[in-house]
Amino acid sequence: MAEYNKPIPQPDPRSQPFWDGAKEGKLMLPRCTTCNRVHWYPRLICPFCHSRDIEWIQGSGEGRIHTFAVQHRAFGGWADETPFVTAYIDLNEGDRMMTVLRGVDPNKPETIKCGAKVRIEFEKVSDDVSISFWRVVEGG
Repeated sequence: MAEYNKPIPQPDPRSQPFWDGAKEGKLMLPRCTTCNRVHWYPRLICPFCHSRDIEWIQGSGEGRIHTFAVQHRAFGGWADETPFVTAYIDLNEGDRMMTVLRGVDPNKPETIKCGAKVRIEFEKVSDDVSISFWRVVEGG
């Protein structure tokens, strides 16, 4: 495990299933059992129908780029990695997730396409936490 000098999230009971899945390389997503919609980020009440009946499902780990931005300024551990690309990913299961996008050249943003297929990957940053990133799939 390489040294990770960026902030490490502190899982809480509401988000623990996501972090447990991430350690196993699985994308776990909250889904409302009343309206059957997936939502991101984890919360106690469904943002669509306001039900409290939430379960966790394993997602496909696939999606498409909704939009992106090249970050030229950053602070802390991210400052050493500028420029880098952040993106919103349209999950195959619905809703969106923000990420740092890998497998793209931030110096050639014209090569990054909204709608391109992406797949999740996880990086172990501590004994307890693996961080999710998304990568463009070849031919996507």
